[in-house]
Amino acid sequence: MQSGEAINLFWWKGEPNFGDALSPLIVGALSDRPVTHCGAARCDMLALGSLLQVMAKHHGQPTDGPRPVIWGAGLLRPVPRDFVANFDIALLRGPVSAALLGVQTRRFGDPGLLAHHLIGAPERQDRVVLIPHHSMVGTPAFEQLVQSDTAFDVILPDADPLEFCRRIASSAHVISASLHGLILADCFGVASTWLAPGTQSHLKYHDYAASVGRVMVNPTLPEDIPALLRNLPDSHALTHSEGIERARQDLIETFPAQFRATTNTAGAMARA
Repeated sequence: MQSGEAINLFWWKGEPNFGDALSPLIVGALSDRPVTHCGAARCDMLALGSLLQVMAKHHGQPTDGPRPVIWGAGLLRPVPRDFVANFDIALLRGPVSAALLGVQTRRFGDPGLLAHHLIGAPERQDRVVLIPHHSMVGTPAFEQLVQSDTAFDVILPDADPLEFCRRIASSAHVISASLHGLILADCFGVASTWLAPGTQSHLKYHDYAASVGRVMVNPTLPEDIPALLRNLPDSHALTHSEGIERARQDLIETFPAQFRATTNTAGAMARA
């Protein structure tokens, strides 16, 4: 049962994207409070997503009243850093964002790593999930990749976020051009491969990877996927699992106290 005033959260609502849609669900679960969408200029908080360059446009000057809180968001591209003085920074997604903004911190985390609290533990199945970046949907290169193996479980970015979580959690391997496809695979302990995201910048991928100590140097090209599938390793253990747990702890410990309806919610999630 939710209690307390609603949190005015900003998340991206342009093209439908499961990663953005997860933000209010995760914030609501951790805060035990209702969450409503609010524009970038008037929000109380922002969490999951590459949103900081958006906030730089709307918060270039100080304003009266409480400052919005950044918890787990990151950059999509470099921007002038002056705007960060107009925010309370609880946590940034990763060290690349922190370095570009001149923020001195040793704690990082993407809120998508807490998505395992939103669903149960589905039974693992022997199938490979394929997730495009939204800009790839319908392109000849992606359609050719889909047709190269009829066993792919293709999940488009506009899928229901909880269904998205269940399908990733029950898969044997994830191939994703979407950053949050990779993050959810990490969240559920599923091995994953970074698929080249078309013309999209790689900054956010390296930002997240550095936050958990994951090796992600270059993405795999679509034409290399068939060979990859023939040589998937038998072991599914994640070499960066300690980094994932460290980031989860940082996320829970830095969640803003003013947005918690009870003092027990974060502790319960930390112990789960």
